[in-house]
Amino acid sequence: MIVRSQLQIWLLTFSTLVHSSQPSAPEPISAPLRELPWGQLNFLHTTDTHGWHAGHLQEPSYSGDWGDYISFAERLREQANEEGVDLLLVDTGDRIDGNGLYDASDPKGKYTQDIFKEQNIDVICSGNHELYKKSSSENEYLTTVPNFHGNYLASNLDILDPDSAERVPLAPRFRKFTTKNQGIRILAFGFLFDFTGNANNIIVEAVEKTVQQKWFLEAIHDRNVDLFLVAGHVPLDSPEYNAIFKAIREVQWDTPIQFFGGHTHIRDYFKYDSKAYGLESGRYMETIGFMSITGLSTGEAKAPSSHHINELVAATPRFSRRYIDNNPYSFHKHTSLNSTTFPTSHGRNVSAMIASARKALKLDHRFGCAPSNLWTNRAPFPSENSIFTWLQKQVFPSMISDTARKDIPRLVIVNTGGIRFDVFKGPFTIDTIYAISPFTSGFRYIKDVPYQTAKKLITVLNQEVPQIFDLPYDLAAKMPASGQWYQSVAEDSDVNAPFQDHQQVPLSLRSSDGKDKDNLTPGYITTDAAGSDGDDTIHSPIKFYNVPNIFETHIRFPSSSASTSASSSSSSSEAEHEPETVDLVYVDFIERYVLLALKFLGTDYGEGDTEVYMEGKSLTGVISEWVEGNWEGDC
Repeated sequence: MIVRSQLQIWLLTFSTLVHSSQPSAPEPISAPLRELPWGQLNFLHTTDTHGWHAGHLQEPSYSGDWGDYISFAERLREQANEEGVDLLLVDTGDRIDGNGLYDASDPKGKYTQDIFKEQNIDVICSGNHELYKKSSSENEYLTTVPNFHGNYLASNLDILDPDSAERVPLAPRFRKFTTKNQGIRILAFGFLFDFTGNANNIIVEAVEKTVQQKWFLEAIHDRNVDLFLVAGHVPLDSPEYNAIFKAIREVQWDTPIQFFGGHTHIRDYFKYDSKAYGLESGRYMETIGFMSITGLSTGEAKAPSSHHINELVAATPRFSRRYIDNNPYSFHKHTSLNSTTFPTSHGRNVSAMIASARKALKLDHRFGCAPSNLWTNRAPFPSENSIFTWLQKQVFPSMISDTARKDIPRLVIVNTGGIRFDVFKGPFTIDTIYAISPFTSGFRYIKDVPYQTAKKLITVLNQEVPQIFDLPYDLAAKMPASGQWYQSVAEDSDVNAPFQDHQQVPLSLRSSDGKDKDNLTPGYITTDAAGSDGDDTIHSPIKFYNVPNIFETHIRFPSSSASTSASSSSSSSEAEHEPETVDLVYVDFIERYVLLALKFLGTDYGEGDTEVYMEGKSLTGVISEWVEGNWEGDC
C-alpha cells in the first residue's frame, strides 16, 4: 500500500550496486530516506533545470538524468493506478541556458528539445530564460508548445507570430481537465513573473492586470472545479502569486489551490491559507518535487483503493511535500525496485539519447584538470576556495587585456551572477565551462575614467549605499536559500556571514532528525513553512555564504602588475599609487547598471562612451583559455 498513516524513515541500504544512467556519472551513495507522502492527488514537479538533463556528472546526490526521471514518473504512475489515486507532472520553466547539453549545440537546444518532450508533463509553462532572445522564444512557440499538446499554458504571455507578425497568445491561457482515477476537476493556469528583460517579440502582461481580464474572471467563476492549479515561473511569496491568490479567493473562498513556483532556485513551501499551498523544487535537476493533496471533493467521486486515503476524502484537505534528491538510489527506494527492475524501456532510450548528444557535442573534451574545488557560495569571498577569488587573482590579471590598451591601468568589474556553478577537482571540460557560465557575455569599456569616480562604483553596485535603482535578481550569484534569507542578507553588511541555525534556510547548520552527521552525505537540509522534514534524503549540513553583486580586479596599477580589491572599502595602500584614470572594463550584461551608477556618481557617461574590449572574446572564452594554459596534466 502506498499511503501510510505516519512518517517512516528508511535506513536500509541496497545489497546490489546502484548505477547511474550516464556512463561518466558517479555512482549514487546510499543514504537514509523519508517516504513519499502519497495522497489522493499527487504531483511531481521540476523547475529551473537549465539544460542539466544529463544530471550532475560530478555529484552523486544529483546524478539522475532525464531518462531516469521518465522511468521514475512511469513507475509512480503504475503505483498510482494500482491504488486508484492520481499522479500529475508539472514543469515551471527555465529549461534552457546553463549546461552544455543545451548551450553547446548549434542551434542551441538542437538536442534538448527532443529529449525534454519525451516526458509526459500535464502542465508546463515558460520561464524568463526562454524569452530573453527572439530565437529561443520562437522555439517555444513553434516547437515546445506543440510538443505538449495543449498542456503548455501561458496566462500572461503573448508573442508576435513569426509569419503574420500578429500578437497572439504564446500558448493557451488556461486548461480544465479531469484526472483519470479520482475524477478531480482541475482548472490550471501558467504564469510568468512581471519580467521586463524579454525579447521585443514577446509581451509580458503584468500579473495584476491579467487577473482583472475578462477571460480570467470568467474562468475562476466556474463552480465545477475541485482544485485550482497555478503553475508559474514565479517565487512563491511574491506580489504576483499573492495577486492571483486574492483574485481567486474573492470569487471562490474555499476551493483548494495548489501553486507551483520557480525562478529563485530554492526548495520552498508556502502556505497562503488552510486550503492553498505552494511548492518550489530547486534548480539544475538537483531536486524532483513531490506534492500530495488528500481530502479533495470530486466531480465523480471514486473511492481510492487505499483505505487510509478514503477516510480523508471528506475531511479538510491535507497538503504534504517532499524534496527528492535526483539520483537512482532515491528513485529505486521510492519505487521499491532495483537497478534491473526500475528502468523502463522509454527511460533507457532517453538516457541513450542524452549520451549520444553529449558525445556529438564532445562535452567531455578536457581543457585541463582543476587541482581543487572552487565554490560560488560554499566558501566565503574572498578566500582561496572561492571561485570569484580565483577569477580575481589568477585568471583576470593575466587574461583581461586589449592589445591596443595593454599598458593602461584597468579596473575590471564582473557580476557574480554571471558565474552560475562551482568547479570540482578533476577534469575541466567543455561541459564544465557551460555549467560555470552559459552566457555569451563579452567585455566593454569606458576609457580614461577618473579613478576617484571608478573606485566608488563597487560601493554603489553592491548597494552599500541607500538603494538608488532596482537591480535584477540575476545580478548576484544565487544561493540555494529561502527568499527570507536572501532578503535578510541584503540588509546585512557582513556578506560573508554563513547561514545561522535559527534562520529559515534550506541548508541549515542542524540535523532535523538528530542523526549522526558523521555518517551522512552533505546536502540540503530544508526548513520551510511545514517544518524540517521535507527533504527525502537526510543529509549532513553545508555552510553557504553570501557574496556581493559585483567584484573587481585592478590590473597594471602603478603599485604592482596586478592588485585586487574585494569590496568597496579596498583601495591602493598608498594614495600616490592610485592612477589618475583607468579603463573601466565590465561584462556587457551589466552595462545598463554601470551607466546608472556612474550617473548617480555625478558623471554624464552614456552608451556612446562605451566600446568593445577584447573584441571576439567572451567571459567563458577567457576562463577556458586560462585553464588550457595553466591546469595541464592528467586527472
